[in-house]
Amino acid sequence: MWQSLALLCILASFASARNVPYFKPLSGEMINYINKLNTTWKAGHNFPNADIHYVKTLCGTLLGGSKRLPVRYSFVGDMDLPDNFDSREAWPNCPTIREIRDQGSCGSCWAFGAVEAISDRSCVHSNGKVNVEVSAEDLLSCCGLECGMGCNGGYPAGAWAYWTEKGLVSGGLYDSHIGCRPYSIPPCEHHVNGSRPSCKGEEGETPKCVKKCEDGYAPDYSTDKHFGSTSYAVPSSQKEIMAEIYKNGPVEGAFQVYEDFPTYKSGVYRHVTGEEIGGHAIKILGWGVENGTPYWLCANSWNTDWGDKGYFKILRGEDHCGIESEIVAGIPKN
Repeated sequence: MWQSLALLCILASFASARNVPYFKPLSGEMINYINKLNTTWKAGHNFPNADIHYVKTLCGTLLGGSKRLPVRYSFVGDMDLPDNFDSREAWPNCPTIREIRDQGSCGSCWAFGAVEAISDRSCVHSNGKVNVEVSAEDLLSCCGLECGMGCNGGYPAGAWAYWTEKGLVSGGLYDSHIGCRPYSIPPCEHHVNGSRPSCKGEEGETPKCVKKCEDGYAPDYSTDKHFGSTSYAVPSSQKEIMAEIYKNGPVEGAFQVYEDFPTYKSGVYRHVTGEEIGGHAIKILGWGVENGTPYWLCANSWNTDWGDKGYFKILRGEDHCGIESEIVAGIPKN
């Protein structure tokens, strides 16, 4: 107890030294401070039933891993890119692009950002013929050290490399019984009071790698695999990232999370207050300009009652929080 109090005192004096007021993370005081600044975004209560230590467990991306993949240039040149682009509108026949998943009490964001974009690209590159929810469970439990430490954090680059080398089976949301290996970690009520069980922070054990499909599903595990033909890092240039999304579909991105980000509700996020809490991976599906502020459109994996129905926008073009430095993607095999 006294250690926690000492830490709060240290943080408070650090904030005072920078002439920035200290606020308890996720508190009403922090939210009011952000909203009174009248910046480019609005804050609100997304985690009333949890504390910042729980949110830290959800930020399970080990940053810097994109260097493990070769860099692929789109050679945009004079390519005519629109001012606004939304993959949901560009590929309406691909339902996974509109899906918001829930990673539960596990630092598996690195796996979710990957399988979400892989699912989307499987549809985009087949002209709508392949509609599959690629399994986060299969990637999280079976990738091993190439990806990191499962629920305790991983590398998006390792996830995409695993897809091209070993393949991934299908698998939908928790308790959906869709696909070969649906997600086994239940969603919990870390946002608002509702029907889901409350988050205790104890649920985040990495599932075992079981190389078989759930009962009643056909085909079998080995024949259900979906593979990538190549995986790569995208240069940290907004034009290159835009061209990659425009030509091939959503990508996986990662960025440094600060204590104010979990309170995001609407608008274009930019860091205002609070300390770093970890790295987080998400899916980037488009871009645009809101009230003169350029943004990336992103899908989070904290369920639909977080943020703007599960989505958020973040400042584009300034590598804000490192959002443009960790982009990875790949092309599915036909």
